[in-house]
Amino acid sequence: MDKSCGGARKIRQNVIVMRHGDRLDNFEPLWTSTAKRPWDPPLVEAGKTRAFCTGRKIRAKSDSPITRVFVSPFLRCVQTAAEVVAALCSKDNNPAAISSDGVAVDPSKVKVAIEPGLCEVLNTRTIRVKSVPTNGEWGFKTPELEALFPAGTVDGSVKPVYKELPKWEEDQDCAKKRYAEVIQALADKYPTDNLLLVTHGEAVGVAVSDFLKDALAEVYEVDYCAHAHLTRSITYNGDQPCTAENLECLGRPGQNGVYYDVATPNT
Repeated sequence: MDKSCGGARKIRQNVIVMRHGDRLDNFEPLWTSTAKRPWDPPLVEAGKTRAFCTGRKIRAKSDSPITRVFVSPFLRCVQTAAEVVAALCSKDNNPAAISSDGVAVDPSKVKVAIEPGLCEVLNTRTIRVKSVPTNGEWGFKTPELEALFPAGTVDGSVKPVYKELPKWEEDQDCAKKRYAEVIQALADKYPTDNLLLVTHGEAVGVAVSDFLKDALAEVYEVDYCAHAHLTRSITYNGDQPCTAENLECLGRPGQNGVYYDVATPNT
């Protein structure tokens, strides 16, 4: 939303940080024993449906539409984002649609890019499979992943915040710091855009714990396709931003599938 105040112009930027949909290995545990890439499961069909319907809800709730989407390179996140983008860009916004199948999109509405900094926490605590590419050769092929997004929505000019993935056995606290830095960096890089970041559960937790104003939050559960909503006000003089407030997490525990306990810090 754009508001004028004297000679200045105010806008409100929104950033939604969202977990991927239902992953296959949590429904078929034996899948990892035969998969060529056991660290990178796809979505089940119910996960695609959940993602599309979540995208439709985000579109319906917001008076400030999402204009840019950034995605972890893991397949489950790319597939989730493909469904969400289709819902955000659908021309008719048919309330009966439950997936991107047959949905006509307007690619001018949203632009998408893969952001390595939004990737999964790369350690054995998070990726619990016997075989992982500890040498860093994860096999993510950007052109193949980009081909999964609705035609015309990929922005090939975007330069990622993280040019490469973190090293294997990433420290958990370092990963949380990474998520916070990437969320802030993307918001600062695109201050006139409303952003959707499709990532992993730990990142959604960070979006709450690091950006909840005047409170301490301990996140203990993040559902599939759960999302945290961050916002801030930015004031412009001419074309240059003169002040930008801190990103602040909105909502309450349990809202949008993110569950956490809140404590007021000692003053």
